[in-house]
Amino acid sequence: MAAAVTVGTVAAVIGGIWMLQDHFIYFPGPDPGSAPVPWSEMKVETDDGLTLNAWARSDGASDVRPVVIVFPGNAGNRAGRVPLGDRLAEAGYAVVLAEYRGYGGNPGRPSEAGLTADVKAVVQWVRGEGLADGGLVYFGESLGAAVAIAVAAEEPPDALVLGSPFTSLVDVGRHHYAWLPVGSLVRDEYLSLDRVKRGELTGVPALVVAGSGDRTVPVLQSRTIAEALGAELYEVGGADHNDPSIRSSREMVERVSTFIERVLGGGTVLDT
Repeated sequence: MAAAVTVGTVAAVIGGIWMLQDHFIYFPGPDPGSAPVPWSEMKVETDDGLTLNAWARSDGASDVRPVVIVFPGNAGNRAGRVPLGDRLAEAGYAVVLAEYRGYGGNPGRPSEAGLTADVKAVVQWVRGEGLADGGLVYFGESLGAAVAIAVAAEEPPDALVLGSPFTSLVDVGRHHYAWLPVGSLVRDEYLSLDRVKRGELTGVPALVVAGSGDRTVPVLQSRTIAEALGAELYEVGGADHNDPSIRSSREMVERVSTFIERVLGGGTVLDT
């Protein structure tokens, strides 16, 4: 009887995780309101009929410059990426802070297919506005790095920056929940390493930013992605997943700017 109860309990837990797994993956923040000056509102249309809000900043410059599209991680909203966006703008780039369906007041529910469609819509909007004429850079953070890798396979950028990328969401799940059959439970797999190994990003220059103390995405996974891509690796000793040192610090943005400058020109090194 006890064994039957235990098996039934485990089955119920696994079933619950299967049904509610989106709540373990996606943590959307609320509508942040109007864009703060000097940011501006932008709207993009997805192929499946959603209208999404995002923010952009170009500081009114008329010169052709690289544009950096920031693809956020799985939590929060675009307001939380303003510090990074401001640093990138100060370094001389036009910047777009993308936002996903279900996040920041946008309609829809997040999913791997949905987020990929959202980012493709942002990229197509940027290209259509002529903002990519000076070069196009994808900057993906964590889950956003997986989305950036997926979109880069279809809409190749001129350069790719990946913050704390993981090999797959299944691998991250196994790291945190070793007792669960994660491979059988996860619908949204985000198989980044598989995409890289298939050569889908061949020829795209890449920089990986990671923290050696990351407790969310094991740094070994980020190193594995960097090696598979033949990417440069900027690793900050002791930095955890959301530490400013790998998310928005001057030192990190200087390293990103140096990489972009070397790959396609544009941008400046920030004053310290």
